[in-house]
Amino acid sequence: MSDKARKLFEALDLDHNGTLTRDEVIIALRSKGPTLAASGDLPFWALGDADDSSALFDAADANGDSMLTLEEFAAVVDRRFGWS
Repeated sequence: MSDKARKLFEALDLDHNGTLTRDEVIIALRSKGPTLAASGDLPFWALGDADDSSALFDAADANGDSMLTLEEFAAVVDRRFGWS
């Protein structure tokens, strides 16, 4: 797991409970995404609309419980963003 994936997960975890919900991912990427991209913590091409954020969530939700753990999240973003 990359440090970038961990840092991005923490930025998206709006309630700081150690998991991500679909709404957190959508809201956080829309509100924090441009800042995260400008600081190099998210690729600019990864910024998208709510459907793109929802698709990222679906790809990462390996066990289908509608919650993302750091491990589930990192496995997908490290691969998609070339961070591993």
